[in-house]
Amino acid sequence: MSTATNTPSISTSTTLQACGVRKSFVSGRLQSVVLHDLWLDVRASELTLISGPSGCGKSTLLAILSGLQPADAGGVRALGHELGGMGMRELENFRLQHTGFVFQGFNLFPALTALEQVELPLSYMGLPKGVARKRAIESLDEVGLGPRMRLLPAELSGGEKQRVAIARALAKEPELLFADEPTSSLDSANGQIVIDILHRIARNHGTTVLCVSHDPRLVGHADRVLAMEDGRILSDHVPPASLSTTLEAKEPSA
Repeated sequence: MSTATNTPSISTSTTLQACGVRKSFVSGRLQSVVLHDLWLDVRASELTLISGPSGCGKSTLLAILSGLQPADAGGVRALGHELGGMGMRELENFRLQHTGFVFQGFNLFPALTALEQVELPLSYMGLPKGVARKRAIESLDEVGLGPRMRLLPAELSGGEKQRVAIARALAKEPELLFADEPTSSLDSANGQIVIDILHRIARNHGTTVLCVSHDPRLVGHADRVLAMEDGRILSDHVPPASLSTTLEAKEPSA
């Protein structure tokens, strides 16, 4: 079991690293340390879950690893790039071209159909309209929303809205996919669907999926679980269900 104080091992599949990341917030004269010199690595083709109670620093860590916030100390290396060495415009372009985001609140535009929601970031990427339309349709089909792609957010359930958000991220074909509390506003059935989709994206697309959540339903479906508390990673382990799946996948067929 590795801890937050150990330097992570480098492997050919490591796509995202935090090296001694520290973050504090100041309110008046009070300085609160949110992250304490964290070291970790995240690998491709895996769903890595950062779990822990509200306020433990997991969403702040996700923001730093995705380049949405700077660290006070330490560094982040993503896909071979040092995020701390990038300017704001370079960071924005990196996120646009290489990352996808899924948030608790869906972040959908009320006046756009599901198909238009998914096409929008592809137009920012400069893809031809025909290519963008094809990718958007394929992504919506993959999350099970092909028949509902012409509907507006008001006509979709909460679980369907989250699947549109996942399709929007997936259509970019990102190497890194970040999910912040993706199931916390969903019921059990819809939460299960979202978990399964995220896991399938990691396995089938070779994507690095990093998810932060306090939802215990995710633990058994993650390939790896990092447990956080008070700005520190207390444990790093493979859940039994994921370990069994990995061993089965390695066994030669009869």
